[in-house]
Amino acid sequence: MKKILIVEDDNHINEMIQTSLSKAGYCCVSAFSGTEARLILREQNFDLMILDLMLPGMTGEMLLKELRTDSAIPVIVLSAKDELDTKVDLLTLGADDYITKPFALKELEARVLVQLRNSKSRNGQPTHLRYQDLFLDSEKKQLFVSDIPVSLTAREYRIMELFLQYPQKVFTKNELYEYAWEDYYIGEDKTINVHISNIRGKMKKAAKREYIETVWGLGFRLI
Repeated sequence: MKKILIVEDDNHINEMIQTSLSKAGYCCVSAFSGTEARLILREQNFDLMILDLMLPGMTGEMLLKELRTDSAIPVIVLSAKDELDTKVDLLTLGADDYITKPFALKELEARVLVQLRNSKSRNGQPTHLRYQDLFLDSEKKQLFVSDIPVSLTAREYRIMELFLQYPQKVFTKNELYEYAWEDYYIGEDKTINVHISNIRGKMKKAAKREYIETVWGLGFRLI
């Protein structure tokens, strides 16, 4: 299920969009200011963002500019401004599409579908993953913990990539092995335990705290 962040300060419009896209099969999260959206983006990963411009506090333009420093997720801008220069400026700033208020929900759904399809064909995998103070740059194959680079082996990187795609989800040793090694898990051995231990040690040097929890009898998860 694709995950969409809706950033719109008008309660009625926000709810209307969320209801429409939820019925279309998307998982939607709402924010009502630019500042709130920025906090949510630091904690969760999204496949697409719908962004109003006229927001309290941090404007849509400011949020978009900041987002584009480290994220390539598709952004559809909503605005009452219909001037050509405004559209050109926003597309130059990093917006992927622009829709003028008032708009038809069916048109918005169609534009969402197009952007998600384009994003999949361009990237295959997300170019970055973020959760709390963890940041994974998929282009550079680099993990950052509290902005400190942490060197990982190829298998350790793949394990963290899976964790960061689904924060707080419990993964069995079988799931971790099959993702990181791209092979069938042959049964109980120390391989996963050793790799998890190594990752924990490297991350703890950077931030002095635990990030991976052992869920006894089940597996491991990011906390």
